[in-house]
Amino acid sequence: MPDTAPFFADIADAPPPHSVIWTQAEGGTKLRVALWPAGPKGMVAIFPGRTEVIEKYGRVITDLAAAGYGAAAIDWRGQGLSDRLTDRPLLGDVQDFAQFQLDVAAYRKVLDRFAPDAPRFVLAHSMGGCIALRALIDGFPAQAASFSAPMWGLPLNSTTSRAIAVMRAALRMSRLDQREVPGAGVEFRLWENPFDNNELTGDAETYAWMQAQVQAHTQLRLGAPSLRWLAAALAETAALQLLPAPKVAAFCGVGTREKLVSAPAIEGRMAGWPNGRLEVYQGALHELLMERAATRDAFLRATLALFDANQP
Repeated sequence: MPDTAPFFADIADAPPPHSVIWTQAEGGTKLRVALWPAGPKGMVAIFPGRTEVIEKYGRVITDLAAAGYGAAAIDWRGQGLSDRLTDRPLLGDVQDFAQFQLDVAAYRKVLDRFAPDAPRFVLAHSMGGCIALRALIDGFPAQAASFSAPMWGLPLNSTTSRAIAVMRAALRMSRLDQREVPGAGVEFRLWENPFDNNELTGDAETYAWMQAQVQAHTQLRLGAPSLRWLAAALAETAALQLLPAPKVAAFCGVGTREKLVSAPAIEGRMAGWPNGRLEVYQGALHELLMERAATRDAFLRATLALFDANQP
């Protein structure tokens, strides 16, 4: 039986999970996974974004349960309570995005054991959207996938992107790639960044709730990404742009005030997704599931409609 992992119910606003466990990816990285009972309509595998933790999806999991879906969520390597990758726990770091696919493989094994016969769906946000797209292309089983502001490109000009790619090897040899991205400021520190300066949500109450989570449990905090993370993200998004869409029904949402990922990259991907649909949400920032009620509810309704329409 896997070891039980902590779960901070005091900050999650979630139904009680069936289990919260430690599992290991190939290579030994310890990962935290939480599981809620499969509903009559199946299981939703949540692919969180950079810096995010399982507890942040508590309210979403409540809504999924009310709609007949169980859920699972994971802390990716380097964040939440999963193993951090450097001796600087606030630094968002990864050597290569292929490492996240090792996490996906471990996640899949947990899901296969827990609910082997339940229809499976994917709900992915931001960096999780990048990880999920690669996983779906590689055969991760899902009836359908919903993406919130997926990181299929970054809002950098082509000159900057090429410069980082060219410098990647030199940065690695000098270990400068393990420094924070240049100019990283308070906007990367959720726990102290004021609402008026945030690029995540236009909903003040939800933003305060998100802040309270990482203020109450400081071990959940994660700050700016490293140069190595940035170079790896650029390499992965560029590689994915060359691949055809997976043969999975998909819905994708992005806000008109999106600043953290590339909206043109999202539009380009969805234009070439045969069984995909894109919705643009007026006035919305990055986190559609944490946005003001009208946006959040509209995105969730569209997600549930997609899942309901793709029952086996």
